[in-house]
Amino acid sequence: MTDRPLLLVTRRMPPAVTERLQRDYRARLNETDEVYDSDRLVAQAEGCEAILCCSSEKFSAEVIARLPESVRALATFSVGYEHIDTTAAKARGIRVTNTPDVLTDSTADIAFLCLLGAARRAWEGESMLRAGEWVGWSTTQLLGVHVTGKRLGIFGMGRIGRAVARRARGFDMEVHYHNRRRLPADQEEGATYQADADALLGICDFVSLNFPASPETENFLNAERIAKLPDGAVVVNSARGTVIDDDALIAALKSGKLAAAGLDVYRGEPRLDPRYRELPNAFLLPHMGSATVETRDAMGFKCLDNLDALFAGREPPDALV
Repeated sequence: MTDRPLLLVTRRMPPAVTERLQRDYRARLNETDEVYDSDRLVAQAEGCEAILCCSSEKFSAEVIARLPESVRALATFSVGYEHIDTTAAKARGIRVTNTPDVLTDSTADIAFLCLLGAARRAWEGESMLRAGEWVGWSTTQLLGVHVTGKRLGIFGMGRIGRAVARRARGFDMEVHYHNRRRLPADQEEGATYQADADALLGICDFVSLNFPASPETENFLNAERIAKLPDGAVVVNSARGTVIDDDALIAALKSGKLAAAGLDVYRGEPRLDPRYRELPNAFLLPHMGSATVETRDAMGFKCLDNLDALFAGREPPDALV
């Protein structure tokens, strides 16, 4: 059917998403799954009515200005949209949608995996076993940080932050949070609101960073703020790499100011700061927050639900602009 809209799909999609794509649209697929640079994005978009993109592609104002006139929408396979200049898109009449809600639980699971893995020195233990270096149990081997009953400070109490708070209650943690504004009591998940971010840092045994990337959150966790944390605290980041000053965090991990860090996201990923790889007290994952079959399928289907609505003349349910 030649009347089906033509979509550019910038990355390889899960099989179930690809099947629906090819059923309902004419799809220009990225069979090699390479990351397109700006010139390739513009060239591949020729004749397309929409682009199903990912956070790996950068739609700056310059790129958006160069997109073919045929492009009506950018459906991003992500909840974050800092890779898209939404102001430029709006000025050109290009709709932008994202995928909220469906990756909340899987990302919160990874945040808690990072918390536990960092606190209990999981990477060091697994490495010891795989290298054949474990010679048996001892009373002082790989002593970590106790989690149950400790204070957790959540910075950014959106959907994922609230889901982290729910998981923390299962470990009898005392949960506090900082947000741009206090949530209604029925959304606080039993957590205590702290209006002053720096004051909250001073009582945190664990820190979970869960706010989006923005100019305001750039390098939020810097040397000055790390100094406010209690000695031996653990830092977890499942949000975006830009919210941490890498130099400051690495220095604190090396000095022992911080006991450990659990990281799933990095500045400039996949080219993370190589010094992290040298730190035994850094528990590192490769941006796995939404990496379950169920979640990635749901993200793809949300992209298509938004495009289906757009091409049917309805308002996309997850429209940003």
